Amino acid sequence: MMKDKLYAFAFRGLLTEEALDNTNALKKLNANSALDENLIKRLSLDLLDEDLLARASRMATVYTSIATLENTVRQFVSSRLLEEIGEDWWNSSVSVKIRNKAESRQEEESKIRWHTPRGDKPLNYTDFSELTSIITQNWEKFEPHLNSLEWVKQILKTLERSRNVIMHSGELANEDIERVGSCIRDWVRQVGT
Repeated sequence: MMKDKLYAFAFRGLLTEEALDNTNALKKLNANSALDENLIKRLSLDLLDEDLLARASRMATVYTSIATLENTVRQFVSSRLLEEIGEDWWNSSVSVKIRNKAESRQEEESKIRWHTPRGDKPLNYTDFSELTSIITQNWEKFEPHLNSLEWVKQILKTLERSRNVIMHSGELANEDIERVGSCIRDWVRQVGT
C-alpha cells in the first residue's frame, strides 16, 4: 500500500517535470542563463539567505508557468472578442464594473511614470476572476472553443489560488504544483496556445 502511494507520488512528479521540460517557454528560459547571471548581480541575490532564495526560485518557476497561461488567456479573450465583435469589444462586451476597475488601475499606474506599466490595454489590468467574468458574460462567443463554462471557472480559480499563494511569498506543495501543471495541460489541449 505505502509502496503504491510512493510510486504514484514519484510518477506524478516525473510527469509534471517532463511536461515543464517539454515546453518551449522553459527551453527559452534555460537558454537565457546569461540573463540570469545579470539579474543575480542587479538584484543583489548573493546577499540573501541561500535556503530562502532556493525555495523562492522553485516557486518562481511555477509562477512563470501561471503568468504565461494568464497572459495566454488574456490573448485568447481579446482575439475571440475582437474577431466576433470588433474593435469596440472592450466597451460593448465587458461589464461596466470590470471596465471601471481595470481602467482605474491603469490610470492610477500611469501617474507613476518612473515605473514600467503592466501593459497598454485595460485587459492587462484584469485578474483571473475578471477574465472568468468576461468569458461568462460572452459565453456564446467562447463555447465553441471551451465547451464547458464550469470547466473554465474551475481551471482559472485553481490557477488563481496557486498564483496568490506564490505572489504573497508562500510555497506550494508538490500536489499543488502538479495541479497547476495539469490545469495548464488541460487548457492547452482544449484551447491551444
